[in-house]
Formats: sequence, structure tokens, C-alpha cells
Amino acid sequence: MISGRVLHELAPVFDERSRVLILGTMPSPKSREAGFYYMHPQNRFWKILAEVLGELFPQTISERRELCLRHNIALWDVLASCEINGASDSSIRNAVPNDIPALLEKCPITAVFTTGKKAHELYRRFFPDLISDICLPSSSPANRAVSEEKILEEYRAIAKALKTE
Repeated sequence: MISGRVLHELAPVFDERSRVLILGTMPSPKSREAGFYYMHPQNRFWKILAEVLGELFPQTISERRELCLRHNIALWDVLASCEINGASDSSIRNAVPNDIPALLEKCPITAVFTTGKKAHELYRRFFPDLISDICLPSSSPANRAVSEEKILEEYRAIAKALKTE
């Protein structure tokens, strides 16, 4: 059962120094409720991102935002709206993209990472002529098929992209 149309109401995290863009598909119900990205308590995103950047695990929303900005990372989602059942990316229908080209005009993004196969698929579908993305495994609690060690290994590409630019 589709729960209805969901609007993406979280502002992107970025500033004029952002060089790496990390894109999910759509904020989960827990993230929408909290008003920030990757806020489900069992989502591994913040733990893994902090580890690959050599930082302590950020506890608060302001610490998470600062972590991104301090490392020149922009954070957003591919979709502006869609029909979705809970947080199930596989249930997404009638997707409408965010204005990612406008974001790319505001900061010197040179690398794009998508978190999960659905974000990757949607980014490629809606933005085939933009910067090619690197698809990372989803950090969602629903993605237990991929170990935390494997996710950590894959996410190290973010730190590498930041060092090479």
C-alpha cells in the first residue's frame, strides 16, 4: 500500500566550499520527523561518515551539519517528492527530482555519491548529463545484507575524493 505523496522539506546542506555531494533518495519518516538527514537511530550513515573522515560520531543535528560543512560535503536527496510506502525505496512511484543542477551552480562540486541503488538509479535517470555518481551501499537499517565493514570500505571513497581535489 502506497502511503501517499511525500514532499521533501529538508533544505540541502552545503556552502560555497562544498566539493562532494552525497545524495540519498528521500528522507525516511524518522528523518522527516527529526528534520534532518539519516536520523533513524539504526541507520549507519553518521557513524560510518565520521569514521572515514577521522571524526567523532556526531550526536546532534548541528554537529552533523557542521561535520559535513567542515569537510566540504554537501548533503541532499535526489527526489523533491514521490509516493512511497514508509522508507521503502522499492515502493517509490511518481518521482519528481530536486533541482540538483541549481545546487551545482552554487558550489564547486566535483564528485557525487549516491547512497543506495535506488538513489543511483534515480540520479542517472533524471540527471544523465551531470557529474557521474559513485553508487555507495545504502546505510539503511533495512540493508543488512551488506556488512558495516563493507560499507565502511566503500565510503572511504568520499574521503579519497576530498583529498584528491
